[in-house]
Amino acid sequence: MKTVILAGGKGTRLWPLSRELMPKQFIRFLDDRSLFQKSVERALLFSKPGEIFIVTNRDYRFRVLDDLRELGIEIPEDNILLEPSARNTLPAILWATLRIEEEFGDSVVAVLPSDHLIEVNEAYERAFENAEKLAKDHLVTFGIKPTRPHTGYGYIKPGEKIEEDGRIIGYKVSEFKEKPDLETAKRYVESGYYWNSGMFAFSSSLFIEEVRKHAPDVWEAFEESGDIEEAYNRVPEISIDYGVMEKTDKAAVVPLNTKWSDLGSFDAIYEVLEKDDDGNAVRVRGKNGYHIGVNSKNNLIMTERLTATVGVEDLIIIDTGDALLVARKGESQRVKEVYKALKELGDERVIVHRTAYRPWGSYTVLEEGDRYKIKRLTVLPGKKLSLQMHYHRSEHWVVVRGTAKVIVGDKELLLRPGESTFIPAGVKHRLENPGKVVLEVIETQIGEYLGEDDIVRFDDDFGRA
Repeated sequence: MKTVILAGGKGTRLWPLSRELMPKQFIRFLDDRSLFQKSVERALLFSKPGEIFIVTNRDYRFRVLDDLRELGIEIPEDNILLEPSARNTLPAILWATLRIEEEFGDSVVAVLPSDHLIEVNEAYERAFENAEKLAKDHLVTFGIKPTRPHTGYGYIKPGEKIEEDGRIIGYKVSEFKEKPDLETAKRYVESGYYWNSGMFAFSSSLFIEEVRKHAPDVWEAFEESGDIEEAYNRVPEISIDYGVMEKTDKAAVVPLNTKWSDLGSFDAIYEVLEKDDDGNAVRVRGKNGYHIGVNSKNNLIMTERLTATVGVEDLIIIDTGDALLVARKGESQRVKEVYKALKELGDERVIVHRTAYRPWGSYTVLEEGDRYKIKRLTVLPGKKLSLQMHYHRSEHWVVVRGTAKVIVGDKELLLRPGESTFIPAGVKHRLENPGKVVLEVIETQIGEYLGEDDIVRFDDDFGRA
């Protein structure tokens, strides 16, 4: 079985925890593994590393590579497909399926979202084995048995049984249902409907045939285009459900009896986290993260600093240092409205956290004012920033940990903890960590414009423009 992992979503419903450059699939808010890493580990149950294809946003390339490197898994870089723009799930899945056919011929393909939480157990493995048996003649989706009526998920009505040796291994899909209101959701649950998990399995040739038949504009964009840029310029934004699954007569559903959540809202996150005796789900990050609760019950609290709650119930409190969200439980689906408002204002806090990750390490904005910004740079061993210069700002670097190799103009320096250097505006410069330990540098920027786009790169190890 070949596996396609979809890792391009922006996760706008979990702002401010997730941002455009750090969506939920790469955040470690449950344990020391990101949801993306967990998805890769699930893919390895049925596929070798060279049989796994990842479709993601170009901005996430280095997040994907870093997460894979941390797992110690080598997936060929040609298998990491970087979308020029977001076009929903159908174009992404078709592109990956065409690549699989090109490399392996007709194959059974599993499609996994990278931002869901799924318990892997015997039932999970058995469901995929059943789906593999059905994939030659069916486009298989996986149905989760509902634990309660839920208005945030789509539903699947199972139809005729599909049996093997007297054992039910799936059902033909009778109907797909959009996200319902609460009363309709109750009827669906009572009638034996399944939640639509967003996972699929099919033979590559059958899937391509059904795309040709039911989404010809998507197929033609790929078939007639000379490259992926042109294809994505032509292709409509469309989901696999709307484009194919709701139209095909070959859809089947395999029940998946395991714990599952798409973690699509903070209410969903609260549901899966452990609670204290007062029903509070608390996650703290960093050395300063701590929670004190006085007569506070049934709250979700995620914070990076000391947070005290007194006499509050059923609240969602998300503090990321540069932004604070307070919402009533049950209302968290509306967080996307906050994201939209910030996007319209051009606020960069929809794009990046105070801590931004780069292929060489990361930086954290410690403080900023009208004409200054202070950052902490963390450079991984053996990595270096691009050779660059800025038109509008000067920079002052102070080493606090490790050894820095610095180029400023035509000078090359080695700086140790406590030592510093100054880079005037308009002067080429570069920072490198030649050592074996992480390099930490405090950077003070001064200038009339301090945006991240004031950068001219002359040389870059990571191929950035």
